[in-house]
Amino acid sequence: MRQGETTMDKNDFKSVDEYIASQPKSARSTVELVRSTIRKAVPEAEEVISYKMPAYKLHGSRLLYFAAWKEHYAIYAATAQVVAAFRDELASYEVEKGTIRFPLSQPVPVELIARIAKFRAKEAGEQRKAKAAGKKR
Repeated sequence: MRQGETTMDKNDFKSVDEYIASQPKSARSTVELVRSTIRKAVPEAEEVISYKMPAYKLHGSRLLYFAAWKEHYAIYAATAQVVAAFRDELASYEVEKGTIRFPLSQPVPVELIARIAKFRAKEAGEQRKAKAAGKKR
């Protein structure tokens, strides 16, 4: 691997299991915990690989993605509504451009991630209903 390159740069993963298996041993348990937290929070979500990372879709709408990096892992779901709703809890994390970064050196904030996943599921449902209502007119 070239300097600065990650396993994501070299692989087209076929499954989330394959993605997790490709991670350094030190990050595997963390991303597995993130995965199980999302799956428990939104069990009806479809688990896929999109943009070379684990992603979750609900009724065709994207909920969130996650990825592991050298010193952090991130979830990609930070809509303006998510950032506003969880502002205080996200204050100690780096949040920008739809990304929430969590240090690998700290415990996984399981409850926060579960609540964000449920919030995103609710958002997706509301967007789907609004879209359906618009088509009926």
